[in-house]
Amino acid sequence: KQWYQRRVRGIDGSVAFTYAKLTFDTNHFKEAKGLDMVMKKVKHKCIERMSSGTADKLGLTRAVLCNDDLAKKLEEFNRNATFYKELLVRCHYLLLDFNASSNVYKGMGDLFSQIAVREKAAANEAFTMFADAHRNYHRAGTDFQKKASPIMNKLGTYLHKAVPDMRLTIKKYADAKFEYLAYCLKIKEMDDEEYTFNSLDDPLPRVEDGNYEYRVVLRCRGQARAHFLQLRSDVRVKLQLLNSKHVQDLTEQLEKWTTALLDYYEE
Repeated sequence: KQWYQRRVRGIDGSVAFTYAKLTFDTNHFKEAKGLDMVMKKVKHKCIERMSSGTADKLGLTRAVLCNDDLAKKLEEFNRNATFYKELLVRCHYLLLDFNASSNVYKGMGDLFSQIAVREKAAANEAFTMFADAHRNYHRAGTDFQKKASPIMNKLGTYLHKAVPDMRLTIKKYADAKFEYLAYCLKIKEMDDEEYTFNSLDDPLPRVEDGNYEYRVVLRCRGQARAHFLQLRSDVRVKLQLLNSKHVQDLTEQLEKWTTALLDYYEE
């Protein structure tokens, strides 16, 4: 830079500067550097499941997002999905038990009716009362199952429709996140390479040629960052809507379930 300043100041008259504008296709660069970026994305995906201490001991360099509050919200979403899954399993087994016990009551009611037919008046009346009582148990159990089935369907809608759709959005977000982190790591590696060559007073070929590759990577990182932030915003909005729906629907359906159980036991 100082050399250019001295040359310009030493020239009498006007000085004209010309430059060649570099145009580049980021898509072509992504295809050419595909394997390198794919390996970096895979590495970040693997490191995502590790603790920072384990990654450090393995010597894995990576880029990280500082103060990522969305990670906690994703953990909360996964806990809610697991909770719904376990809740539906328990409700399913409870309905199976109700169905089995109702069938037992029905069978006992039919059996008491057959016995009552063969007995005298006093015994007939007693067995008939037993038969009617057990049939009432069967009827109450059937009514509870009719009330509980729509509740399970409502809870199943969250688990089988809302959760898979949210997971698909999270998958797209994670892919964009790992791509952005891969470009950040690539920039860091190129900066370190340039620093090493400068410390050795050795010219770096790509810098001597205009550092074209570095500028292309910067452009790709900017595009990846914009795509990542857009998907991050979408995930955040969807999570907020899903959490509000989770709180509202879960409270409503559990109240209906509790009411149905109370009606059954009172009857």
